[in-house]
Amino acid sequence: MLEGKNIVLGICGSIAAYKSATLVRLLVKAGANVQVVMTPDATNFITPLTLSTLSKKPVYHEYFEAETGQWNNHVELGLWANLIIIAPASANTIAKMAGGLCDNLLTAVYLSAKCPVYFAPAMDLDMWKHDTTMHNVSQLQTFGNILIPPGSGELASGLQGEGRMAEPEEIVAFVSADIKKKLPLVNKKALVTAGPTYEAIDPVRFIGNHSSGKMGFAIADTLAALGADVTLISGPSSQKSKQRSVKRVDVTSAAEMLEQCRQYFTQTDICVMSAAVADYTPVTIAQQKIKKQDAGLSIDLKKTTDILKELGSVKRDNQLLVGFALETNDEEANAIEKLKKKNLDFIVLNSLNDEGAGFKGDTNKITLIDSQLQKTVFGLKSKDEVARDICLKITELVAL
Repeated sequence: MLEGKNIVLGICGSIAAYKSATLVRLLVKAGANVQVVMTPDATNFITPLTLSTLSKKPVYHEYFEAETGQWNNHVELGLWANLIIIAPASANTIAKMAGGLCDNLLTAVYLSAKCPVYFAPAMDLDMWKHDTTMHNVSQLQTFGNILIPPGSGELASGLQGEGRMAEPEEIVAFVSADIKKKLPLVNKKALVTAGPTYEAIDPVRFIGNHSSGKMGFAIADTLAALGADVTLISGPSSQKSKQRSVKRVDVTSAAEMLEQCRQYFTQTDICVMSAAVADYTPVTIAQQKIKKQDAGLSIDLKKTTDILKELGSVKRDNQLLVGFALETNDEEANAIEKLKKKNLDFIVLNSLNDEGAGFKGDTNKITLIDSQLQKTVFGLKSKDEVARDICLKITELVAL
């Protein structure tokens, strides 16, 4: 859920600041871009050098850098952030946030931001329980800020009780879960196929096609970013998922892809079949490399099982099934025939006659045709943008 997110991590003056090093590391490991902003007092508890090394970015704690004269623009930082996490959040900073006080860079960034703000309090028991602190926390929640509750245990004062900052692992899990529960496809299971299949002729040769898998991988990543639990069945492809949560299953042949689709489809809410599966496969596979001869070579082929048609024949009413049609002639008529024959909810049509569409490239041009034969035509876009268009249609249908 944190892949690619721009996160401002605010660190306040608290002994719990020592945990911030681990928190930065976990956020970076989760794929986030982390910009640390410290209050001046926080630098007494952990060094900016440590946090800069872990975040791979300069750490900001003043409006102006004395050595360079650079101004750290709080407005730009606030607008850059997809979310802000203030951990540890001291009683002092919580009070400033609640009252709109702006006497340091962190509170200026907070007041400039338009994104969700999470805060993880850290203070002694009596400070945490004080009526003023409780009022300030409540005020922040009224503003829409999200409390990451403190834990109980031994405090820096030696007292036992509430006030310990949540552990870094708990903070990352809390933020990830909070983001996910607000996404449109949360609790939905999605199955995506991608890439080509290779049909073996002998141990070194195969029948294949030019599919790179880029379109399917982009769809899988987009569905995962929208909250779905995604399984990606991929033929041979060098592509990598950007979303760490995507479960990848590698196959080679059409028969292997069929077997895996049968296994996962029954538990699936959304299925997008974007793989370029071979229509034919050799009747027999030579056990040894076929030697070059003066005479020609004939290879007997047989049809592979139509995976999309088989899934369409067993599709439940509450399942969404999407297919692709890559055509070179009579594009729309062929796509509509495929849509009907295979019991699809909608089909993604693209044509090799359109410049920039089809295999290998980073762009595509599509037309979506739904079961009511309503068409939506899109211009040439990057495959990531095309994936968003397809997944927007999916979220609309799932919400019905």
